[in-house]
Amino acid sequence: MMERRLWREGSLGVAGKVWQTNWFFALLVCCLAAVGYMALYAAAGGSPEPYAQKQLVRFLIGLVLMLGIAMIDIRVIAKWSWWFYALGIVLLLVVAKFGHVGKGAQRWIAVGGFQLQPSELMKIFLVLGLARWFHKASYEQVGRLRFLIVPVIAVLVPVGLILKEPNLGTALITGAIGAAIFLAAGVRWWKFAVVIIGIGAALPVAYHHLHDYQRQRILTFMHPERDPLGTGYNIMQSKIALGSGGMWGRGFLHGTQSNLDFLPEKQTDFIFDVVAEQFGLVGSLSVLGLLLVIVLTGMLIAMRCRHQFGRLVALGISVDLFLYVFVNIAMVMGAIPVGGVPLPLISYGGSVLITAMIAFGLLMSVHVHRDVEFSDDGH
Repeated sequence: MMERRLWREGSLGVAGKVWQTNWFFALLVCCLAAVGYMALYAAAGGSPEPYAQKQLVRFLIGLVLMLGIAMIDIRVIAKWSWWFYALGIVLLLVVAKFGHVGKGAQRWIAVGGFQLQPSELMKIFLVLGLARWFHKASYEQVGRLRFLIVPVIAVLVPVGLILKEPNLGTALITGAIGAAIFLAAGVRWWKFAVVIIGIGAALPVAYHHLHDYQRQRILTFMHPERDPLGTGYNIMQSKIALGSGGMWGRGFLHGTQSNLDFLPEKQTDFIFDVVAEQFGLVGSLSVLGLLLVIVLTGMLIAMRCRHQFGRLVALGISVDLFLYVFVNIAMVMGAIPVGGVPLPLISYGGSVLITAMIAFGLLMSVHVHRDVEFSDDGH
């Protein structure tokens, strides 16, 4: 009892925090990274270069970062939440002005040879900002429209900046994360119904304002066979790779679609096809099961947390991971239009990996500090 009381007062040191760390969650993250290494090794035809080796180095850096963030008092993170949000907005503005253009989109900032994608970080910073706003808000406060003006603007500003890049997939995920936190904070259902009806009414207008390649993706999604060697090539090759693995797969390093370079963007957007072709339905379901356990562990951390800030942070991060997995898998199966959404810790990419490790570090910090007490001012 004495140790529990001292912990709530935040007086335990680093050793106590290490003891409280959710090492099972850390093990799950390492297992997911191992799957990613194997997939990228296979995507390169059985070589650690140019994908797997770099991804491993980034993961080890991210692992140190994750464990370091886990040791930071969640109340300190709460105190700086809006500053992180402001940093994210500044980075998005820098992208809009000076960002690197690649594949028709302006989404990256070159930082010492590393391509930083601020929209990835912005999702996490938005979670922190919204969690800070709704922390200790009463049911009556959340029910007032005036109280919701600031968080609504906080969601719309980054969504608008990400759309401008353009990056429709990440913008939609960012908006969905915001909606999930609003719902968890106690915003009334009828307000969501009004927003959904408004979005539905605006869809025809929004469609005409999409970029040509975005409209083409929608048309290709509906009729991929109309241009099998052009715009429909990606999704048709993806379906072939998924089906060719059968129940048990062709075997490690024996995938024809990936090894013969028929599969486009096999190291990033379509990395799941590499897994499916070589390890079949059983291997694919195993990877999805691992991802599901990680998401559910994040949800469990949220439910066990005693303070609203930690609950909302854990929920927002878990929803972010779930949406990324759902969108990527649905995309490679042809269930939704191709949107360029990677699979966290499996797809090749520095920004996505480091952002995921920061998010996992925040989840672990929530778990470690789940019993701490916030003062009346919220710190």
